[in-house]
Amino acid sequence: MRADAQRNRARIVEVAREVFREQGYDASLDEVAKRAGVGAGTLYRHFPSREALLDAVMQSWVDRVEEAAGKVLAHEGPPRDLLLAWFTAYVGLVSLHKGGPAKITSAMGDPTSPIMHKCQVLTRATDRVVERLRAEDALRAEVDTVQICRLVGGVAAVADQGGLDDGAVRPLLEVVADGMLAPA
Repeated sequence: MRADAQRNRARIVEVAREVFREQGYDASLDEVAKRAGVGAGTLYRHFPSREALLDAVMQSWVDRVEEAAGKVLAHEGPPRDLLLAWFTAYVGLVSLHKGGPAKITSAMGDPTSPIMHKCQVLTRATDRVVERLRAEDALRAEVDTVQICRLVGGVAAVADQGGLDDGAVRPLLEVVADGMLAPA
């Protein structure tokens, strides 16, 4: 790829990240092209579909998910603290873009979703937390990873739509965590 084409591609991704953060994943791609200072044809040459652009925007997010899971799993302490640390990280990860929590949560477990890859990244990271909790016999047997993702994603969606701050979200996450932990 020529240097100018690489710059255009990088600029489109950077601007798309900003636009999606402001307006959500369904924002106009014409708006992305306009703000990036390129024509719609240039945008579509680099990204033939919205999903291809989302994939490029989300790559750094995928790296953040992996990093967040690693940090949480390095945590030493009670299972409840580990679970709440992951829930807090999860809410932050899915809430980077307006409307993101609802879009990601509604796609969770749907193999036909255009953002299936993102859901799989979250599911794999949550699986790592679940495996650790299962090894400690700390999680109720009937709780599965997709349920966890949907419940925590639901809390994130309520927070996103309602403009709730961390102080209002934390008690909701505590209720969810307490319902998932095995009785002592």
